[in-house]
Amino acid sequence: MSPAAASQKPPLRLSLDAIEMVDAIDRHGSFAAAAEQLHRVPSTISYAVGKLEEQLGIALFERRGPRVTLTAAGAEMLREGRWLVRAATDLESRMRQVATGFEAELRLVHDSLIPLSGLVDDIRDFEALNCGTRLRISAEVMSGAWEALREGRADIAIATGDGPAGGGYTAIPVGTLEFVFCVAPAHPLARLPRPLTRDDLLDHTAVVVADSARASLTRTAGLMSGQKRITVPSVAAKIVCQLAGLGHGFLPRACVEAELRRGTLVERPTEEQRVGETFWLAWKPAQPGEALKWWRTRLARPLVPALLDGADWRA
Repeated sequence: MSPAAASQKPPLRLSLDAIEMVDAIDRHGSFAAAAEQLHRVPSTISYAVGKLEEQLGIALFERRGPRVTLTAAGAEMLREGRWLVRAATDLESRMRQVATGFEAELRLVHDSLIPLSGLVDDIRDFEALNCGTRLRISAEVMSGAWEALREGRADIAIATGDGPAGGGYTAIPVGTLEFVFCVAPAHPLARLPRPLTRDDLLDHTAVVVADSARASLTRTAGLMSGQKRITVPSVAAKIVCQLAGLGHGFLPRACVEAELRRGTLVERPTEEQRVGETFWLAWKPAQPGEALKWWRTRLARPLVPALLDGADWRA
């Protein structure tokens, strides 16, 4: 072997694209769900993972039917890999921002209560700028939006509830949602002739929305200790369950006004009310690029309940 050949380093087998693919599979739990998130077909994801494992000589996932979980080696790779992806994304944005003032990518995360349809006009106007900034939009539940901002997975967030301390962000209120306790008309709680007590609620199953935070302390809302529950991934799913009479719970009034008018859900008074939920527009203030400046100015308005008007919550 010549000295020149001996000095050549072998090519890297682990690319940033591969790390992002593995990350998506881990977050969504299956090749099919990750493929939908990445806008690819499941067979392409499955083939790419198999090829990567073959090249590395390491199994990254344990397969159990359609569900997959990381092996110990895969988890270790992803711990460091996520940091590398964030670092590369930040570097690319800083380079482009130095050259043009606009970031390479702007990551907007919104609470799942905010329908994407309510942001369409904002997205359209931003795209009309033709500034070259790629827009990446994602949705989280409860503490998940705050966590995405704190961990650097988002540049700006529309989040609900009080943000965690020490996040290093700026936040302004953008509206408050009123919550109403309701059940299907055939549910036993619909027929009680008095305000509902804690014991009444404990006797029946609650429908609750899962917090999407991964590392932070997760929140629960309107749930009592020892409560029988069905946990669902979104408010839309919670509405479906309560319309079907599967359980009870508080829902945003703006999301169920039509159902209350039709009588497919019935509002009931409770001895303990749930306070309104404040929504916040939040961002990290250090060295904002032009895209972040545009979005924080554009979204600094009453977003809720205005953005919920006309949304179909029975998805």
